Amino acid sequence: MSSFRVLRSMRIYAFVRDRPVPPLNHWTRSSSEKLCRPSMRRWLHGSQIQRHGNVTRPAPGTGIKLHFKDAKGNLFKTIEANEGDDILSLAHEHDIDLEGACEGSVACSTCHVILSPEHYDLLPEPSDDENDMLDMAFGLTDTSRLGCQVQVTRELDGMTATLPSATRNMFVDGKKPTHH
Repeated sequence: MSSFRVLRSMRIYAFVRDRPVPPLNHWTRSSSEKLCRPSMRRWLHGSQIQRHGNVTRPAPGTGIKLHFKDAKGNLFKTIEANEGDDILSLAHEHDIDLEGACEGSVACSTCHVILSPEHYDLLPEPSDDENDMLDMAFGLTDTSRLGCQVQVTRELDGMTATLPSATRNMFVDGKKPTHH
């Protein structure tokens, strides 16, 4: 049995029995016999949970205004946002039909939005990954961005995001993704 399997089964056993697991001395890991002793187990590293798309609504009249238009150019919703929120998370929070199939990991183009030219110039340049995904977007324009990559700042107050007439998505079963 490999030392990884031995350590893994020992950690599971310790977890089930609700006992603390002492740290492993990495200088003495040469024999599997030493790895089996309880004093040689090591702690697992964990990091803080990232909460993607966690949006808190600002008090009315205090947030940054963001306007959403449909593909025909008709204004259908104006929302307020906090600085640092991204357009995709805001759209999900306010029930705006902006898909975001990859949940903001820059692996699709379903959160493609068309921004007003005066506000587009205020944004940082898109990354290479974002440009690659934008190349697959339906109805690409000069001011197109992925909504998951556009973070709202005070300078963007009054920005208009127009939703394209269609998106390219790998899901064909008619399922509409929901915000987690």
